[in-house]
Amino acid sequence: MHRLRDLVFGPGRAVSVLSVTEILSWGILIYPPVLIMPHLAADHGWSLAFGMAGFSIGLVTSGMLSPTIGHLIDRHGGNIVMSAGALAGALGLVLLTVADQRPAYLACWLLIGVAMSSTLYDPAFATLTRIFGSSARRQIIFVTFAGGFASTVGWPATHFLLEHLGWRGTFVTFAAVLACVVAPLNGFALPRTVAAAPLPAVSSSTALPEAPMRPEGWPFILLVAAFALHFFILSGVTSNLLAMLQRGGMDAATVVAVGTLFGPAQVAARLVDFLTAGRTHPLWIARGAVTLTAFAFAMLAFVGASPLVAALFAVAFGAANGVMTVARGALPLVMFGPVGYGRVIGRIARPGLFVQALAPFVVASAVERFSDQAVLVSGIVGALLALGCFLAIRAPRA
Repeated sequence: MHRLRDLVFGPGRAVSVLSVTEILSWGILIYPPVLIMPHLAADHGWSLAFGMAGFSIGLVTSGMLSPTIGHLIDRHGGNIVMSAGALAGALGLVLLTVADQRPAYLACWLLIGVAMSSTLYDPAFATLTRIFGSSARRQIIFVTFAGGFASTVGWPATHFLLEHLGWRGTFVTFAAVLACVVAPLNGFALPRTVAAAPLPAVSSSTALPEAPMRPEGWPFILLVAAFALHFFILSGVTSNLLAMLQRGGMDAATVVAVGTLFGPAQVAARLVDFLTAGRTHPLWIARGAVTLTAFAFAMLAFVGASPLVAALFAVAFGAANGVMTVARGALPLVMFGPVGYGRVIGRIARPGLFVQALAPFVVASAVERFSDQAVLVSGIVGALLALGCFLAIRAPRA
């Protein structure tokens, strides 16, 4: 009863609120463009590449603002920052429906980039750490577990709205959800409490060290590089995977079925970590995730793209990304402590968001210039480089 009361009236309601707003924010800002862009580009007479360039501008803007957004959350809390970000996203989506000129269209994505930087996982992690201090890992795990359902909500909702309202009506509907649901929840329902001092973590292998490391030098550089490599692999492959499988001889229905395994695998992996109460050190979680990624790419590259192998690849790669998201929130907390966490995680996210924006175009160009096989082998190399970075990090002993 006490826990239920805390989830409704106490600080614990931050988990309930952010679980809802993360599903909606990811399902509105990240997943729909791949379905909406062909309609938008065709209506304006633009190329699909130019349409997607707007999305890339949004990601780059998000990367540039991430440290600043994190610092603002450290100082003022997620209520103000995350609700303002949702309103900026709503405005950007509405303006997209009337932006017929290319410069205006790209300018709208600047606003949406502000929303990305202030409503997705990194600001949510910063908000939870501000509220719960060094014990925030379990809350972070739960929010990422819930957020894994964003694709389950976002893609079907986008498909339904496109069929009934068109792309403009879809954007207006999503803007209304951001303005009337996400912004009020973040602004008024998130608790405003602040951990007065770093709270003691549950006794486990992931307890915080008494003297956290400073977010600088080689440990910080290696951490940033490892997560950036993971971002590049994730963005580049997921944006081109379905087409690559079709070129490998699989029919469209089978390819779509394989693609649907990615989301549930993410959720399942996060659920395992949640049920084990986060007993495994996040550095080992990150190492295991990139090792599993390398194995998945090797299986697809050297065994071949049969339906069974492709399904195993989607499950393994999805599970790896699922726990890597947890590690991205928990590892900086363990290494650098809760003080100034928002700015630190923003600094870590910035290069990753930059490469996430570039990766789809780089991978598509590599496929055209070389081959699908070469891209898969590059994925193995990238995962092994990320593993090398994580292995070189020596976190302070708890």
